[in-house]
Amino acid sequence: MSRVGKKPVAIPSGVTASVEGQVVKVKGPKGALAVALHGDVAAKVEGSEVKIDPRADTKRARAMWGTYRSLLANAMTGVTKGFERRLEITGVGYRAAVQGKNLHLQLGYSHEINYAIPEGIAIATPRPTEIVVTGIDRQMVGQVAAEIRRYRPPEPYKGKGVRYAGEYIFRKEGKKK
Repeated sequence: MSRVGKKPVAIPSGVTASVEGQVVKVKGPKGALAVALHGDVAAKVEGSEVKIDPRADTKRARAMWGTYRSLLANAMTGVTKGFERRLEITGVGYRAAVQGKNLHLQLGYSHEINYAIPEGIAIATPRPTEIVVTGIDRQMVGQVAAEIRRYRPPEPYKGKGVRYAGEYIFRKEGKKK
């Protein structure tokens, strides 16, 4: 039995949820999302909550039960509050700036990196060394933040690079003389 899957997903005020076949559509003040369910689980709206149930008593169905309940809960949170991921840039001359639909990164390479901001994602740079990625789709926000971090991950000797806010970088000691 899935302890996560057993809990129904509450529908917050101002949010509408509807089940159309194997797709749960969620619409809220920040936008609309659709969660396509796996064939092993079924969803139904009961009052002010959505309940996910497994179709069979197989190991795969029980695994999908909790997974899709979490995905649906993330969609509910996304259309009401949204998601945010903060990145910090460390290094001399390393900086970021948003210009139109592109994020311009200077990360110590001989060229500037231009990252096209995907649809549904907003990127802000309150300071040249800080990037804030926001959106309603949790998976997409995390993916965009990971792609930006991948351009120059933090290195262990000086700590230079792009890191998540609050991320601990294990530092190594340099070469001894």
